[in-house]
Formats: sequence, C-alpha cells, structure tokens
Amino acid sequence: MSYQAEYLCSVERPAHFWAEKAEALPWYKQPQDILSQDNEGIYHWFEDGEMNTTYMAVDYHVDNGRGEQLAIIYDSPVSNTKSTLTYRQLQKQVALFAGVLKSQGIGKGDRVVLYMPMITEAVIAMLAVARLGAIHSVVFGGFAPHELAVRIEDAEPKLIVTASCGIEVSKIIEYKPLVDEAIALSAHKPNCCIVLQRPQVTAVMHASNEIDWHEAMAAATPAPCVAVKGTDPLYILYTSGTTGKPKGVVRENGGHAVALKYSMSAVYNMQPGEVFWAASDVGWVVGHSYIVYGPLLHGCTTVIYEGKPVRTPDAGAFWRMVDEYRVNALFAAPTAFRAIRKEDPQASEMNKYDISTLKTIFMAGERLDPPTYLWTAEKTGKPIVDHWWQTETGWAICANPMGLEEMPVKPGSSTLPTPGFNVKILDSRGNELPPGQQGAVAIKLPMPPSCLTTIWGDFERFKSGYLSDFPGYYCSGDGGYIDDDGYVYIMGRTDDVINVAGHRLSTGEMEEIIAAHDAIAECTVIGVHCPLKGQTPVGLVLLKDGVDIDADELQKELVAMVRKEIGPIACFQRAVVVPRLPKTRSGKILRKLLRQIATNQEVAVPSTIDDPGSVAEIESIMQAQGLVSDRAT
Repeated sequence: MSYQAEYLCSVERPAHFWAEKAEALPWYKQPQDILSQDNEGIYHWFEDGEMNTTYMAVDYHVDNGRGEQLAIIYDSPVSNTKSTLTYRQLQKQVALFAGVLKSQGIGKGDRVVLYMPMITEAVIAMLAVARLGAIHSVVFGGFAPHELAVRIEDAEPKLIVTASCGIEVSKIIEYKPLVDEAIALSAHKPNCCIVLQRPQVTAVMHASNEIDWHEAMAAATPAPCVAVKGTDPLYILYTSGTTGKPKGVVRENGGHAVALKYSMSAVYNMQPGEVFWAASDVGWVVGHSYIVYGPLLHGCTTVIYEGKPVRTPDAGAFWRMVDEYRVNALFAAPTAFRAIRKEDPQASEMNKYDISTLKTIFMAGERLDPPTYLWTAEKTGKPIVDHWWQTETGWAICANPMGLEEMPVKPGSSTLPTPGFNVKILDSRGNELPPGQQGAVAIKLPMPPSCLTTIWGDFERFKSGYLSDFPGYYCSGDGGYIDDDGYVYIMGRTDDVINVAGHRLSTGEMEEIIAAHDAIAECTVIGVHCPLKGQTPVGLVLLKDGVDIDADELQKELVAMVRKEIGPIACFQRAVVVPRLPKTRSGKILRKLLRQIATNQEVAVPSTIDDPGSVAEIESIMQAQGLVSDRAT
C-alpha cells in the first residue's frame, strides 16, 4: 500500500486501520472494542483486549523460534564492558527479576520507580515490572534528589530499583546517596529499595528494607506474565511542566504495543532479526520506545550504549558501534551529530570504519537544522530521516515513512504526517490555515494509539494543557507550517517566537540560516529587550573546532545572511561567539533559560542540565555584551 492510501485509511477509518495493525501482535484475547470514549470523552484503544507487553516483546519470540537470536547488545566504553543476551537469556533474567519484585509484594497496578544508568539491568527491570502488570516510572539516572523526590511523591511507588553508580564519561556518580536523600525529602516512603552493585562503586546498605540485586536474583523464583487490559497503564514518564511540577505522561499497554510494532516497519523499515540502535537513554521517551519496547516487540536486536558520541573515546564512537555490531538503523538527536561534526568536520574518524550495513540514520528530539542534515548525508552517504514526535505521543507524529514509501527529502521538514496523525495548522482562534502560513501545530482527535490519555493523578491538567486551546484537537505546543506538498515544518515551541516592532518572527528560522555558515557548529537565537522595537534577535554561536575567524567579520557575514533570507524586517544585528551553550543531558539547548537571563528574571536551572557551570558562564557573557535588560519583562 502506498503512503497516501495508508494515511487516508488511517484518518478516515481509524478503527478499521488499527484493528488490522493489532492483528500483528500475540494478544491473549484479541480486542473487538477497537476505539472507545470514556465518560470524559477521552479516546482509548483496544479496551477489551487482554495481553502482556513483556510476553509480546520477549516470551513470544522464544516460543516462536527466536530464542537464540541476540535480543540485547550492551556496549559501555565508559566502563570498558561489553555483553550480550539472547531472547532466551533475556526471558530468564526478566522472569527472575519479576520474581524478586513479586516477593516484595509488587503486583498489577503497583508503581515501581527505576533510577538506573544505561545498563542491561535497567531494561530487565522495566520488562520485569511490565511482566507483573505493574507500572514503571523511569527517572533519568543522576537527576537531583529534589527532582527524584517530586516524582516519588507523585507516582507513590511501592519500590525503587537503582544502581550503586552511573558513569558520565570519566566521572563516577554515586546513585545511592541521591536516592537516600530523595526518599528523605519525599512525603511518600517506598517499602523497599533494590540496589545493583556495580564494580566501580559499592553502595552502603544501611536499612533492613534495602536489597542487593544479585543476592535477590540468586534466590528468586521465576514469575509468569500477568494479563492486563489494553487500556491498563504500562508506564508513567515525567516530562517538564510549565508550572515547574513535572507531568506524568501515562502510556496504555495496548495502544503502545500496536503503535510501536507498526512504526518499526512503517517508519524505520526494520525487519525482525535486524539490529536497531537508538543512541539515547532509558530515562527518556526515545529509550522507552526504541531502546526497549519497539525493537523487542518487532523481534529485532537492540543496542544499549553507555557512552557519548564524542569523548568516549573520540568522534568515531558511533561509527565504531555501527561497524562492530552491524547496525542497520541508527537513531540519535541532531545534537549528537553536531558534536561529531564539530570535532571531526571532515569525518576522518568515520572513514576508519565499515558502515555499509547502516541503511538509514534517524534524528529526532529537537529541530534538525539543514546544515547538520546536509553534513551527515554528505559524509555518510546514507538517507537521513528527520522525524518529529513528543514524549506525549511516544512515537513519530511526522516522518519520512521509509517502510511504506520513501519520499523526496526537504531539509528543514520532518516530511509527512505519520499514518494515524491528522496534523493541522491552526490560527489563534482554531481556524485551519492554508499551506505556507505559520501557526500552532495541532492534531485532530482521535489521536492514534500510544498517545497519552491522561496525566498521572491530574486529569484536569491533561485537559487544560492539551485539549482546551483548540476543542477537538490535541495542541502540540509547537509552531510551524505545512507546504503545498503536505510537508510539515516544525519551527520550534510556540514561545520560541519574538515580536520585533509588531512582527512575529521565528527564532528557529534565523537559527537555520546562521547554522548554514561554514564556521558555525551550533547556535541559538533569542530575543532581547529593545526600548524601540520591543525585542531584537541576538545569535549566540559556537564555532567549529579549529576555526579561526574575526568575531566582527563573522557577525557581519551572519547579519548579511539573515538579511538576505528574511529581510531587514528581522532586525538581526548581533552575533556573539560563546564557548558553550547550556543544554539538557539529552542535548537540547535551554532556550527558556537563556530568555530568563536576557529578561533579567530569576533563572530556574533545571535538574536536566548537562553542565551547570555553563549557566554562570553564559550569564556573564550576556551581561558583558549588554544583552540583559535592566528590568524583568
């Protein structure tokens, strides 16, 4: 079926479309009630189906001839460790750890918080929780105690699973003291804490309800899979909220499994038995969807990488992995490739390795700027897919559907809406805008399977945050436009728009132009206060390694480029070279933080920040450059 036929069927006959896709999975009881609405009018998928996600992702493959195939490849340059698990070995480990959890009273509907580094045991723990019909909530390893405590209070877990430490390049981060402090801060106290002791650090066990992972596994009895309904929750994953309180996105078992299984073929063009590598972390939604569940539901081999794109040990790290493990698809954030490009602009490190098995490179998590797209495409010779999705959806809203029909690429666009996502561009009154006009990106209801159906413990926040702006639509919070060919362009969060003399201008569009300069590795554009025009744009730019260019000359060239592409209306006149930009651990530039500095607000440094020292440094530079207003605005 062509993309167009598949897409039209998905939006015109959604229940029929997804009923057919659900047949690809081994349900205990095949669903008949495909699409339903609850008393609040919220849509749910496969309500009467009975299943277990871990059975679908692990046991089923063992029962059907894939027991000896590799399920997991673990590679950790930071600890100099490598290992593998077949599907049969994975099944045994998951069943045993499920037995450990069951012995501690974990059952259907109970919550378990996981605070783990990028190790195989993190995946085993996730699958073990799901095996029991319980609900996991993975918190990114290394989050500050306060942030962990907030999540413990919200999810109210019976149990926490952690490790003695994580490793950031060469720095050892002890987890147990962070967990202890978080529990002390939290009003809710878990019944038990299971600790995996890693060789780098031995955690101090000082309470009767603290259990050693290895000792518990040695004494465990394997636990069977527990049947759940299609609409029972699989996990809670917290994402940042505008109020400062994290939002617990709830993912239901049935829709999650069906959507991810479908996406592995339709979006990623993967076949069972192939090697899929999402270079992310299990603490993020990409890790949930495409390190753990998607590849395993599809019968692929998945890769767990405890390292970085650079510095572990060099800019050839990704290409070494592709060569060594014969990776067929690589998925990472654009920032990873910008980091590689910055350190190895000629891709000389890549040329040391055989990457011939790699069919496609996928990027998501932030906007893919055309220079990064073009560099990666040129140096690798591989198709590059920019796809757009959110923690809330759990899979791609827009993509080049490589398994259906490879479409022509337009750099800067995440291509076409994925089947199931009826994407529209709306004005402030909720009216649909014509092609080419920028507005709010919204998705007409019903959302397809796997998308959130509530915020854990706060349904009203779910309605007000996503469904109230445009009745009948899910509001993505992103701005963009759709061109005459139906291609979707995401220009950034709707608050990444500045008002210059009454003209609303996209900072993402300016960033795209600036990033095209040969000297620029990375950049961001923010609006600073101007008494005459309200706001004026300023570029903060990071140079490629080895580039030697006069700052004034660079600024003139960048100003000319923006003027040529957007026109004098942009009023772009300042570009400041900086040594680094504040980012989250997942590589996103903290634009909101930069706006807070520029408007002289109190800076809220999030726990997700990769390098806290970068904040004071960038604040000092902005003050020295006169980029901070003398009043909060």
